[in-house]
Amino acid sequence: MERNREERLQIMLTPDELRAIDDFRFAYRLPSRAAAVRELLKRGLAAPRSGKVEGGAQSKDFGVLGTADGSGFDAGA
Repeated sequence: MERNREERLQIMLTPDELRAIDDFRFAYRLPSRAAAVRELLKRGLAAPRSGKVEGGAQSKDFGVLGTADGSGFDAGA
């Protein structure tokens, strides 16, 4: 199945976040970092909702690792 990917998404990651994505990529034998990120997004979007974003959250409040601390999500919602 051919996919037409016209949009580019650019994100900044810490070295530890990038290492976690690479570890996931190699564990599941995915062909690229982009494929690993797509798979992680697919899994995250399919996961049960755990809360809502708190008002005033900033981009820096969201991280790949340690989401229990400062993720910007209200786990009680």
